[in-house]
Amino acid sequence: MTTAPPESRSLDWITRLISLDTTSRNSNLALIDLVAEEMRRHGLAPTILPNEDGTKANLLATIAAHNGSTDGGVVLSGHTDVVPVDGQDWQTEPFAPQVRDGRLYGRGAADMKSFIGVIVAALPSLVAAQLTEPVHIALSYDEEVGCGGGAQLVQDLVARGLRPSTCIVGEPTSMRVIAAHKSINLVEITFRGKAAHSSLTPQGVNAIEYASRAVVFIRQLADEFKQSGPYDDAYVVPFTTASVNIVNGGIAGNTVPDLCTVQLEFRSISGVDPHEVLGRIRVHCDELQDQMRQEHPEAGVEVRTLAMVPGLDTGSSSPALALGAVLGGTPSTDKVTYGTEAGLFQAAGIETVVCGPGDIQQAHAPNEFVELSQVRACEGLIDRLVQHLDARTTNGAPA
Repeated sequence: MTTAPPESRSLDWITRLISLDTTSRNSNLALIDLVAEEMRRHGLAPTILPNEDGTKANLLATIAAHNGSTDGGVVLSGHTDVVPVDGQDWQTEPFAPQVRDGRLYGRGAADMKSFIGVIVAALPSLVAAQLTEPVHIALSYDEEVGCGGGAQLVQDLVARGLRPSTCIVGEPTSMRVIAAHKSINLVEITFRGKAAHSSLTPQGVNAIEYASRAVVFIRQLADEFKQSGPYDDAYVVPFTTASVNIVNGGIAGNTVPDLCTVQLEFRSISGVDPHEVLGRIRVHCDELQDQMRQEHPEAGVEVRTLAMVPGLDTGSSSPALALGAVLGGTPSTDKVTYGTEAGLFQAAGIETVVCGPGDIQQAHAPNEFVELSQVRACEGLIDRLVQHLDARTTNGAPA
């Protein structure tokens, strides 16, 4: 592996984190334990918050203010899981990070282990500073599959009465300070019909046929938002989107299928209430269920919400935006179409922005990479955060 330039002090930690395969279907405990051990080495007492079956965990740690206070302060937030590499054409081993031509390659290099590595590498300076306000480090699991870990992490943070005032979520934004993104809503619809031999179709209820009507309805919703709005031109795609992305059903070419599952997502701008959209989907499915039960009373439709992650819409006067500017993040009026856990923090009353190293176009892609210049820029942001909060510096002041 090519040696990092001396100023990239975080590279060792970033490569260690990338080397751990924390694809969402796997456990993230090795990473959580590694980071927790480093925190304890610096005198911190991280709290590990496992999921229900103990296979994954969130981590929450607080670096107290110099007066011992843990109330208020700044959250630095990142997710520990990465997306799969299955079927992708990688030129290098995804979990054996390599530095080439000023870039660090590996799954999670951009999304988002570079941000986490920068924070871990900065622990000595964070602990040594006489902080005027505490700094909270929040690491989650399962962001890539619905933000379930993040939702629990925010609940636990609030339950502990820490009341942070601001939060930086370090998703890859090329170090731009992003104040808004769409919501993410993932829905699964299961159609239960009645099986029959295909020569006796009137004796069955075709689950796929009814599922197809729901698929058409979702496309009609998408076309409605595209054609009629509401619109927000700060987005690359300036309207709410919806699409069916997975369909499973049928067992044989000569059998009326009794089961079909449809998975869809919609991403709403702030002018659209996601609960209202979900309500329209439920009403349509109720109508389909009535039609199915006219053919057989035991047929039915089940609508299950897999995830509803709120969008982010941070106001222009937000202290989080002011903090981002003080720390040297690049000001931006862009709103991003991808989702993050930022909306969860914002919904809990914590002013939040998204700002981190790397380009979102590299996230989830084969041969994912982060420019080392982006890593150094993120290190600079964290250095300025320490200086901003250190009572011994001229710039030290509450964030």
